[in-house]
Amino acid sequence: MRKIQVLFPEPQMERLRRVAEMEDRPISEIIRRATEEYLAKLPLAPRKGTAVVVPVFNGGKTLIPVERFREAASSDRTGART
Repeated sequence: MRKIQVLFPEPQMERLRRVAEMEDRPISEIIRRATEEYLAKLPLAPRKGTAVVVPVFNGGKTLIPVERFREAASSDRTGART
């Protein structure tokens, strides 16, 4: 284990002391367990070289047939070709 120093506001420290006394455990054990629970909820960081998952958006059906995409892209809003 590695030793670190953590500063807590007095109200949190008092609650930790009370919980430690109620559970008959050291404050350090309570903090380690709480930290472990918090870390277990987080997703693991991707390792180097692994694929990144990109969010996908499903916009539904297209409003024009695929064959008309080029024509639609090159026309203005009135439908006239530019």
